[in-house]
Amino acid sequence: MTLKRQDTDAAPGLDASPTAPGPVPSGVLAPRSVEHTAATGGAIVLDGVLIPGALRPADEHLTEDAERLIAAAPAANTTRAYARAWTDYLSWCTATGRTPLPATAATLASFVAELAGRGLAPASIDQALACVLSAHGKANLAKPHTTAARDALRAHRRAWAEAGNTVRKAPPITVEILRRLLEHTPDDTVVGIRDRAALVLGFALMGRRSELAALDCEHLTLLRQGLEVFIPMSKTDQDAAGATVAVPYGSHLATCPVRSIQAWLAVLAEHGITTGALLRPIDRFGRIGGTPGWAGRGGLRLSGVALNTIVKDAARRAGLPDAERYSAHGLRAGGATTLAEANVPTGKIAEQGRWKPTSPTVHGYVRAVDRWKDNPMTKAGL
Repeated sequence: MTLKRQDTDAAPGLDASPTAPGPVPSGVLAPRSVEHTAATGGAIVLDGVLIPGALRPADEHLTEDAERLIAAAPAANTTRAYARAWTDYLSWCTATGRTPLPATAATLASFVAELAGRGLAPASIDQALACVLSAHGKANLAKPHTTAARDALRAHRRAWAEAGNTVRKAPPITVEILRRLLEHTPDDTVVGIRDRAALVLGFALMGRRSELAALDCEHLTLLRQGLEVFIPMSKTDQDAAGATVAVPYGSHLATCPVRSIQAWLAVLAEHGITTGALLRPIDRFGRIGGTPGWAGRGGLRLSGVALNTIVKDAARRAGLPDAERYSAHGLRAGGATTLAEANVPTGKIAEQGRWKPTSPTVHGYVRAVDRWKDNPMTKAGL
């Protein structure tokens, strides 16, 4: 394919003939500034077809479909958080007589100070700041300087830590703790069979709550070696390319993720469910979401909150200390911790859990284990 530039109104000293300059290498256009092209009604000759080159009024406008798709690009959680932060920012600007857009560096720093004064966590303030900066980009406005705002946030972060505020992470649910949870989760009730499947699969997949909640029966493929689970989208896969995770059979019946899922799928099939949401709510009469007479509310898919409740209830039944601190995220953290203790390479852990290879999170789990392995103080003779 040969690309050539032709001016319909040639500038003085230039030959308007498309063949005058000679052939142009494929994919290369003769250099021409945008201003000159627009001014002369520049056009492109592509395979003998003359294509107008000057911009038209419609070229700067998005179609309704494009606007809809762009608006749907951010994750739902991010959209909700930004909507709250933006409403808060607009209200504060109105109350203080400030101009929301474009914001000055002083406005940004003062907004950070306002949020800090309310006692918001540094992470929440950082997110609100990102929301305001994002609004500038969407409005095609230059982003204001953030040095003062970042300095204010840094000071608040120090004061926050000095006041004893820390992020209490959910305890990792290692395989030993998982066994205790399962020992106190019945295997002969509809709720118990579902909960066991959620616990074991969450651990084996090192799944995020959103990933577990989004699983459909169709995402599971039973093979001779075990189970293939297709994850349609995750936090690190916002383009929804999807990922297939291999889950092998377990060595112990109680903690085998394949058999646990098979047991739950059999229950679903008994109730006429073979497609759609895998982990479903169950009403107080033991009826599964989507079956006749189901008296539950909401959708037919367990929420992230419901998955947390399953873990907390199991921790309470097992009599674990600080049972309220356990959450579904502990299954993800516990899977990574257990593999690190078994000397599985960090790259393999990241691949199974769908972390980026350089993710500080997965490396943090590995470091938490490594600090006890061959600890130098064991040689001190204490």
